Amino acid sequence: MNTETSMPSQLNSKLRWRCRRGMLELDILLNNFVDKQYVQLSAGQKNTFDQLLDYPDQLLFDLFLGHMESSDNSISELVQTIRQSTTV
Repeated sequence: MNTETSMPSQLNSKLRWRCRRGMLELDILLNNFVDKQYVQLSAGQKNTFDQLLDYPDQLLFDLFLGHMESSDNSISELVQTIRQSTTV
């Protein structure tokens, strides 16, 4: 397994479990991001993603739709990255 392009299955399972949300839209958005771009994140960005997954669904939804912006620059930048990674 190439660690630069894939994750160990245990980490992948835990991460996918954390991406499961009460809103289908968030499930799709977060899991698509994990599929396409998570392995390319820096260690700091992965830590920020972990913090982001602790947010309640409604707050995540508002951040991703642009209804609000985080005062934490690293969260804001990652939200932008996730938003830009979607192909609608």
